[in-house]
Amino acid sequence: MRVTDKAKAATRGRILDVAAERFTQGNWETTTTRDIAAAAGIANGTLFNYFVSREAIVAALIEEAMPAAAKRYRQRRSGQESLEEEIFLFEWTALKSLRRYRSFLAPALESVFSPLARPARRDSGARVRESHLAAIAEIVTNHGIPAPLPAFQLQLYWTLHLGVLSYWAADLSSHQEDSMALLDRSIKLFVASLQGGAGGNYRERE
Repeated sequence: MRVTDKAKAATRGRILDVAAERFTQGNWETTTTRDIAAAAGIANGTLFNYFVSREAIVAALIEEAMPAAAKRYRQRRSGQESLEEEIFLFEWTALKSLRRYRSFLAPALESVFSPLARPARRDSGARVRESHLAAIAEIVTNHGIPAPLPAFQLQLYWTLHLGVLSYWAADLSSHQEDSMALLDRSIKLFVASLQGGAGGNYRERE
C-alpha cells in the first residue's frame, strides 16, 4: 500500500513533536532514536526514512521555527535600522523562536553544527546554516556592502552566532540580558570586520 504524502507529513510531524518533548523532558545524551521511534509509534527503521540521526531531528526543529521568526522580523523591521540594529533584530527574533528548545540546544549544538565534529559525521545543520548566512548576507548587502562577502567574514559571523546561541541556551538571567549584551558585542565585532574587509569602503545606507 502506497503511503500518501499527507501520511508522510503526519509521521514526520509526529516524530518532531515527540522528539522535542523527549529532548526537553529527558536528557539529550541518553535519548536515542529508538526511544523517539517507540514514543512516536513507529519502527526505528521507519524513523530513519525521515531523519538519519538525532542531530538531523534537532536541525529540522530549528529549521521549522525559522519561517515564523523571519515573518516576525519583517513585521518589526522599520527600514530605518542601522546595520548593527538590523542584524540584532534578526538574531534576537530567531533566538526567541527557539525558546522552547533551550533546555537541549546547548548540549546538542556541538554535534549539529560544530566544525570540529568528526569528519565522518553528516553535517545535519548545513541547510540551517546556509539559510541563516544567506539572510545575513542579504541584510549586509542591503546596507551597502558589496556582494559576495568573503568566506572568512561569513565564517567569523557563524562562529560568533554559535557562541551567542550556546550562551543564550544556558543563560539564566531573568530576561537573558547577558545574552543580549553578548549578541550586541558580537555584532559590533562582525560589523567592524566588514569595515576592514570586503566592506573597506562600507558606508551605512543613507
